[in-house]
Amino acid sequence: MTELAIGIDGGGTSCRAAVADRSGNVIGRGKSGPANILSDLESSLLNIVESAHQALRDAGLGAEAASSVVSVVGVAGANVTDYGQRIERALPFAEGRVVTDALIALQGALGDADGIVGAFGTGSVYNARRDGRLNGIGGWGFVVGDQASGARLGRDLMERALLAHDRVRPASPITEAVMAEYGNDPERVVEFAHSARPTDFARYAPAVFEHATRGDPVAVGIVTDAATAIGESLEALLWPECPSICLLGGLAQAYEPWLSERYRPLLARPKNDALHGAVELAVKLLNDRQRGAA
Repeated sequence: MTELAIGIDGGGTSCRAAVADRSGNVIGRGKSGPANILSDLESSLLNIVESAHQALRDAGLGAEAASSVVSVVGVAGANVTDYGQRIERALPFAEGRVVTDALIALQGALGDADGIVGAFGTGSVYNARRDGRLNGIGGWGFVVGDQASGARLGRDLMERALLAHDRVRPASPITEAVMAEYGNDPERVVEFAHSARPTDFARYAPAVFEHATRGDPVAVGIVTDAATAIGESLEALLWPECPSICLLGGLAQAYEPWLSERYRPLLARPKNDALHGAVELAVKLLNDRQRGAA
């Protein structure tokens, strides 16, 4: 009988996996490349499976043990058409479920409690639990969504750098730095933008925040717009008795000073991260499966 569960956090920068026993004790961890299933489904699947294999090896097991474990994979884009189902059908586990990255973030941050979670890394996504009912929004990819994500910050920076180059808007130190990186050649910027993946844009996010803290007007405008977008999404989920809001991901701490004072009293530190949430859900699935087989 299957006795192990694997939780996988398939992020835009990397995939992280952890294998646990039926009590939730983590006995092995693994890490591999990104899982952007909307932009590269095949590579995402390879990285998801590789992270699981690494976790199993770290636990002293062979990769072949994957066929006898239960897994929950949280990944952005799982809520878009059949992308999640296509990944789920290809997983090599005894049972594998693909859920949104918002769900594993919520479970990791709040456990089984009510509240709101916003996750900000390469992409962005939100989820809320109210009286046990889930409500997830966002996570649509940076081309048409993922406001306040690292990818959107980088994309917005490129746009403003080109506007400054064309003298449509004023230049600033950060737009000048971007143009200098590309030899002050706008065609090189456009060439990058047309071939870049979300992670390529997201690498500019730290520079945007760094320049914003120095008062760079373009960077301040980008971060202010992003913070406004966060507020709009939180308002769409907020209810009067909401106990807490948890911000997760690599950009969460950087955003806190830019958010409206309205949300400050509700901000709470997450109990755990998204990977822990995936492990919790995988262990629940394992135990439900075993009770059903009993």
